[in-house]
Amino acid sequence: MAGEAPENPAGPNASDIRLVIAASSMGTVFEWYDFFIYGTLAGIIGKTFFPSGNATLETLLVWAGFAVGFGFRPLGAVLFGYLGDRLGRKYTFLVTVTLMGVATAGVGLVPSAGTIGLAAPAVILLLRVLQGLALGGEYGGAAIYVSEHSPSGRRGFHTGFIQASVVGGFVLSLIVVLGCKAAMSDALWQGWGWRVPFLLSIALLAISLWMRLKLSESPVFRAMREEGEVSGNPFLESFTYPGNRRRIFIALFGIAAGLTVIWYTAMFSALSFLKGAMRMEDTAAELIVGGAAALGMVFFVLFGSLSDRIGRKKPIVWGYALTLALLFPVFWTIGEHANPALSRAAERAPIFVAGPDCDYNPFRSEQMTRCGKLLGDLAGAGVSYRLSQAPELVLQVGGRALPLANYPWNDRKVRGVLLQHWLGEAGYDFTKVRPAIADALTIGALLLLLMALSGATYGPVAALLSEMFPPRIRYSSMSIPYHLGTGYFGGFLPLISSYMVANSGNPFQGLWYTWGVVAIALAVSLWGLRGGPPRDYGEDVS
Repeated sequence: MAGEAPENPAGPNASDIRLVIAASSMGTVFEWYDFFIYGTLAGIIGKTFFPSGNATLETLLVWAGFAVGFGFRPLGAVLFGYLGDRLGRKYTFLVTVTLMGVATAGVGLVPSAGTIGLAAPAVILLLRVLQGLALGGEYGGAAIYVSEHSPSGRRGFHTGFIQASVVGGFVLSLIVVLGCKAAMSDALWQGWGWRVPFLLSIALLAISLWMRLKLSESPVFRAMREEGEVSGNPFLESFTYPGNRRRIFIALFGIAAGLTVIWYTAMFSALSFLKGAMRMEDTAAELIVGGAAALGMVFFVLFGSLSDRIGRKKPIVWGYALTLALLFPVFWTIGEHANPALSRAAERAPIFVAGPDCDYNPFRSEQMTRCGKLLGDLAGAGVSYRLSQAPELVLQVGGRALPLANYPWNDRKVRGVLLQHWLGEAGYDFTKVRPAIADALTIGALLLLLMALSGATYGPVAALLSEMFPPRIRYSSMSIPYHLGTGYFGGFLPLISSYMVANSGNPFQGLWYTWGVVAIALAVSLWGLRGGPPRDYGEDVS
């Protein structure tokens, strides 16, 4: 193909490696930007495509759409893994980045639900499916391509840039959103300006294709093709190759599931926590989280490089163990500094609800019972509460029973206004806050700590997965468990944790999902990952 780099029979030199890392990493940044821009603009997307009049329900529907994209990542891993092992690494991830760019730009062109009705969310979900398919093929292709160009002693360092590129996509999405908001009036941004970050995907796609077309095929795949060792059915062989099912199990539950919930908790859960429960101004929250993510990218390369010297297992196990110990204390401290007045109000005037039939379903636009309606109103206000059963419905704030006899049960909007008025009298302030500089720096430092834990578990992984599987089925064998783990355990995390928070009234409740998945990952990695220095497949592989 025109523009393709000539093959170097002596193997890639330093210049070749730099081009490989740059082109693969930039393509991964753009691809993840396309995927994350949906989550970054979750609030606007909910109002535009999933309007219900219920902020809690809109949030859950947006995260359900987010999860749909992740749910199709394993199918993309199967499809593009097959093509990558049969046809080559390079051309497969050219296809994936093209599909992602077109699908993301499409989101920016879909009319609102107010214009075309139910067709709007249906088209959005279809585009999320296409994004999920594309992403299912992207990561494996980029990671393997860099790994197969790297010398064994530098593989963790080189592939660490691919891992950091995932974070780079998130950071880029925040930068673009903040830049567009700064350049537009609020009315323009809310009206149609939010579509611009999606449409920019076309420009990013052109840059990514230009860079990747300069690349030659992976030397490992070229050698397999010349020797006639390309797999006939890499998907089937991934599950029949001796020992591979055990390796897939370890990769799924010991690696992919654990690292992905740490990363999504550190970024998406933290961003949602600050904007929602802590009522921080959107721009302030995005700047703090984006700054921590940008600074935290160095940890992915650092721990990838460290794994070249001490092995892949140690950083991952350390990261899991420290996450279990620090996850809740970190978020408790973030909450205290994000909105100190709200935290003091919750301590001074705790909210208690007692009554019969207190069933609350966050997916209902309106609850069936009075107690359920009250819990829905409290969830919509973003305040925590404690619930118990009692013969009569009672709402107490700071020990004072509020007059529910006059509560407007049949008008949700009026109820919300009245409830916020009552809570305001008790010291709750529902205006968006901008944290003091000292508080913002403290939150940023805590998020940076979470990014370090994410880097410890994520940084060595591309090299580790490449080394775990035989070259002839490597694309399929590493992509399938990786995207099952990240797609289902990580992709559904915002939805599951948001549901747990809404259902319990406790803004920290969703962290138990992360904690449980990481505990399982730690147990599996301690049992299944081999220790010692890095080794290629076939060198005393388990």
